[in-house]
Amino acid sequence: MRGAKLKPDVILGYSAWISACGKSGRWQLALSVLRGMQGAKVEADVLSYNAGVSACEKGEQWQQALSLLGEMREAQLEPSVISYSAGISACEKVGHWQQALSLLVAMLEVKLEPDAISYSSGVTVCEKCGKWGLALSLLSELWRMNLELSAPNFNSGIGVYERSLGSCGGFPGFLRIGISCFPNSGDAPCTRAARETSGAVK
Repeated sequence: MRGAKLKPDVILGYSAWISACGKSGRWQLALSVLRGMQGAKVEADVLSYNAGVSACEKGEQWQQALSLLGEMREAQLEPSVISYSAGISACEKVGHWQQALSLLVAMLEVKLEPDAISYSSGVTVCEKCGKWGLALSLLSELWRMNLELSAPNFNSGIGVYERSLGSCGGFPGFLRIGISCFPNSGDAPCTRAARETSGAVK
């Protein structure tokens, strides 16, 4: 019988420890604790690995994060949406848009639906790297999937739209979508910009 099934409370304890290390910015210690589970004959589960990937994401260690995702598969553990989202965010923080989008594609290939966090990180890294068309496509998909748009996400969309005007003609339809997503946003800067630009393209 697997160690993970024998010691669920121990697993949770290790996972909480790894998570605490990540939240305090000590990604090296988080990985050390994760590795120490094997020495203690306790098999890491998805929750433990998720905590490790998240710790690497917070420490901007994208290569370590991707390595952990690979280890999960080798251990016959299926990465979850949380696993992939943390990996995508790790790539986003260091501007690796290709790797971030590869993880989004990998999620779809294993029948996992990216969540708002996954798409948001993808949008942000594409914006950082000047991939306006890709960023707009992801924002459109976010809306199509009926995922909740947060104000920071929409502000990124406004920035992408403004920068794309000269190169690809922008995406006025997205601005109208954004307005409908924030009916109570009042005079928020993103809403004002959306309404002004939307009116200009009518």
